[in-house]
Amino acid sequence: MSPNPTHPSEPTARYTYECRTAVAAAEEAGALLRSRFPDRLTARPKGERGDVVTDLDLLAERIVVDRIRERFPHDAILAEESGELGGDGGGRTWLVDPLDGSNNVVIGLPVYVVGVALCVDGAPVVGVVHEPVSGRTWSARSGGGAFGPGGRLPAAVADRPPSPAGPVLAWTQGHAVRRDDPAVRALRHTLELGSRRLLQLWAPLLAWAMLARGDIDGFVGYRAEAIDLPAGALLAREAGVAVRHLDGREFGGGFRGPDTERSFVAGRPEVLPRLLELAAGAGGTVPVLSPSPPAPPPTP
Repeated sequence: MSPNPTHPSEPTARYTYECRTAVAAAEEAGALLRSRFPDRLTARPKGERGDVVTDLDLLAERIVVDRIRERFPHDAILAEESGELGGDGGGRTWLVDPLDGSNNVVIGLPVYVVGVALCVDGAPVVGVVHEPVSGRTWSARSGGGAFGPGGRLPAAVADRPPSPAGPVLAWTQGHAVRRDDPAVRALRHTLELGSRRLLQLWAPLLAWAMLARGDIDGFVGYRAEAIDLPAGALLAREAGVAVRHLDGREFGGGFRGPDTERSFVAGRPEVLPRLLELAAGAGGTVPVLSPSPPAPPPTP
């Protein structure tokens, strides 16, 4: 990352100070998580669909929120566990996912990250993903590129021909999506048939980081959660990944609006057409845009 600018409002340093703040806060929270995983935590149910919250979620969230509040006292904050935390307008909102992968942590699976984003007028301008287990951090600023431990992430993965067995994809769906939702079942079935692997990591921000690094070929989400979407989508887009709605429209990656507007297909430009084809059921037979069953075909 660039050094902390003396005057963070200068055009050449736009959002650099905010990005440095987010990186430092995420890494501080990550150090706490790493020191307490896997044995020093308590968990309780969250909601009615099998989700959980741990004391580590709350402790990590407090660290990140406090660091943001110290440096940007007037900005709004939307945190995973605490909800909306004030702010006096200005169109700036921080999004904090202090432990993306809580369900993994509870069962002792070391697959979790910390996510922080800043949105201005609803659009992401800063995105940070920190992986406590490895100590690695990925960050992006709007128009400023995406960066990882080794420096700037390349805009394309060189010399990696597509596998004849199909792409490796990640999958996520929102907590509000029912398991028997006919649209999501049809979409997942189509993706599983058309891919080499379909990963469900229970940590969407980690999937976004893997996509930005080029470790996987694509990422598909159905009515995704709002809190972690902006950081991940910005990171991927700044690394050269194309992100679209399931019908091919441009995808903004913001956190506002209904979850029906947060279904997406993401992949590098050369593989995106194939991913959109898969999402559409290779002929439009999969009801990807509506939870209702597909209409019967017209009578010839």
